[in-house]
Amino acid sequence: MHGETDSAPIGFGARYLDAVARRGRFCAGIDPHAALLTEWGLTVDADGLSRFADICIEALGPVAAVIKPQVAFFEPFGAAGFAVLERVIAGCRERGALVLADAKRGDIGSTMAAYSTAWLDDSSQLCADAVTISPYLGFESLRPAVDLAHVSGRGVFVLARTSNPEGGQVQTAHVPDGRTVAQAIVDDAAAENANGAATVGLVVGATRSHGLDLSALNGPILSPGLGAQGATAADIPEVFSGADTCWLLPASSRGLLGKGPDVAALRAACESVRDDIEAALRPAD
Repeated sequence: MHGETDSAPIGFGARYLDAVARRGRFCAGIDPHAALLTEWGLTVDADGLSRFADICIEALGPVAAVIKPQVAFFEPFGAAGFAVLERVIAGCRERGALVLADAKRGDIGSTMAAYSTAWLDDSSQLCADAVTISPYLGFESLRPAVDLAHVSGRGVFVLARTSNPEGGQVQTAHVPDGRTVAQAIVDDAAAENANGAATVGLVVGATRSHGLDLSALNGPILSPGLGAQGATAADIPEVFSGADTCWLLPASSRGLLGKGPDVAALRAACESVRDDIEAALRPAD
């Protein structure tokens, strides 16, 4: 269970800040794609996936502030894959990490409510500390997830300006008042965080200049793109020069997992990337 008082759950923002204060500002991705399973000498089936999960839980669970399993890579294995994902979520949380389910869900009405229950409600075996969601059916379509996150002390990370080049076609388009779609999403997220709970985070890639004003967000910023996608820890301060650095959460998956399958080597790589990020974000004397 995540931290609670007798009256209400501790807000996600407080839980996030506690995690990164203890373990550093780094999100370790778990992406068990077929090529990586093969590279690790594992079979591309549920048994190989299970062994992969065991290694990641042991290596990353005790040291990463946030761990982000990519849900899509568990889905091809059906019920067995979801069973492994449940174990990843539980195992990493038991070792002190926050778990961000990278599911990128987005829909309307009762369907969005069902997705929200799956990833954010204690009644679900897939319940994580936070989930990625997509706003492209309209930010308000995310209301079931945002509201459930508020009351449960969990978080949502809304796609805003992603690291893939194709994203610009939609994300840099303009809404009627002249803002970009991405900036409108940022502003909607900031409005949700006005209560101070920092429930709503954003996904903003680290691989390009995003052109966003993030100064009023008051919530976490997941920044994929370190390692295999080309960004380095040294790039982060410049890319996010207008953001409060306490909320920055750079992420790496492929670059990090390439250091496996040895548990000690994978853990050391996680700690090394984290240390590089902390050094890059340290205020100048």
